[in-house]
Amino acid sequence: MKVSRWYNNADIRLEEAPTPIPGPKEMLVKVFACGICGSDIVEWYRLPRAPLIQGHEIGAMVVETGSSVKKFKAGDRVFIAPKVACLECEYCRNGHHPVCSNIKDRLPGGYAEFILVPEALVEKGTYRLPDKMTYEQSTFIEPLACVIRAQRLGGIARNQSVLIMGCGMSGLLHVKLARAKGCTIAVTDVNPRRLALAKKSGASIIIDATEAVPDRLYAENGRKADAVILCTSALSAIDQAWKCVDKGGVVVFFAVPAPGKQVTIPINDFWTKEIRVLTSYYCGPDDITSAIEMLGSGSIIIEDLITHRLPLEETAKGFKLVLDGQDSIKVIINPNPEEK
Repeated sequence: MKVSRWYNNADIRLEEAPTPIPGPKEMLVKVFACGICGSDIVEWYRLPRAPLIQGHEIGAMVVETGSSVKKFKAGDRVFIAPKVACLECEYCRNGHHPVCSNIKDRLPGGYAEFILVPEALVEKGTYRLPDKMTYEQSTFIEPLACVIRAQRLGGIARNQSVLIMGCGMSGLLHVKLARAKGCTIAVTDVNPRRLALAKKSGASIIIDATEAVPDRLYAENGRKADAVILCTSALSAIDQAWKCVDKGGVVVFFAVPAPGKQVTIPINDFWTKEIRVLTSYYCGPDDITSAIEMLGSGSIIIEDLITHRLPLEETAKGFKLVLDGQDSIKVIINPNPEEK
C-alpha cells in the first residue's frame, strides 16, 4: 500500500509499505478521507516520534476483521478516534479522559491507503458513521469534539459574550458551536479572508488582530467578554486576551506557544476578579458522540470550511498550504479518491 511518511514539514515522502493483516482482535480499514490538523504541522510536538505516518481525522470503511471481532463487519463506514482512554482509572472517573495514564494504543496514521486498527480502538474507539454523513464530514468529528470539550470546560452557555482569537479551522469551529449556543461572538485574526468566513459563520464583531483589540471589543460589545478562547499561539494574542476577559470570566488556551516561550498571567489582577485560566487538550468519548450527533443532524455545517481536497501523492502540498495559512482552512487528503 502507499503511505505518506512525515520526516519533518519540509520532508514528506510517498512510500510503499506492506498492507497489514489484522490479528484476531484487530481490523483493517480503507481510508477515504483524512484531514490535516493544525497540530500536524507543529514540529516541536511531532518531531520526537518522526519519521511517522501522520493523520488522525479520518473517514474509512472496514475491509477485513479479525476472527474475534463481532462489533464490526466489512463494509461498515467508520470514524476511529486517535486514542482512547481506559475509562476506569482515577483520571477517567474524574472526566479527564485526555490524560488517562493507561493509554497504550494509538491509531496508525491516516495518510495511508489502509490502517490496521488495534484491539483497544476496535473496542472503545470506533464509531459507525450515520448513513447520510460523508467521509469528508467525518474528518471534522475529532476536531469538533475537541471544541465541544473546551467550551464545556469553559462553561460557555447561551447569551454569553465570547471572544475567539484566531480564525483558522479550530477557531471557526468554535464560532459555529458558540453560534449554535446563542452566544454573542467576537473574533480576531490578521487574515481578512478568515475574518470574512468567521462573520459568515456567526461572528458579529470582527476585529483585525493588529488593532487595539481590547478597545475595539469594548466599543462594539459594550463590555469585555465572558470567555476568551485562544486558537492561536501568538504571544501578542495572549497579552490581548488578558485585557479582554470580564470579571468572573474565563480564558481558555485551545492553542499554546512552543516550549520555552514564557507566558505571564496577571494573577493579582485576576485574583480579585475571579477570572479562570484553563487549558483544553483533546476530547473524551461523550464529546465524540456529541460531535457525531451535531454533524449528522446538520446543527453544525462544515462544508464551507473545506478549501482543498488532495490525493495522497500531494500530502506535502497539503502541508505547505496549511503552513502558509493564507488560502486554506481545511485541507483533506483522499488516499482512495477513485472509490469515494
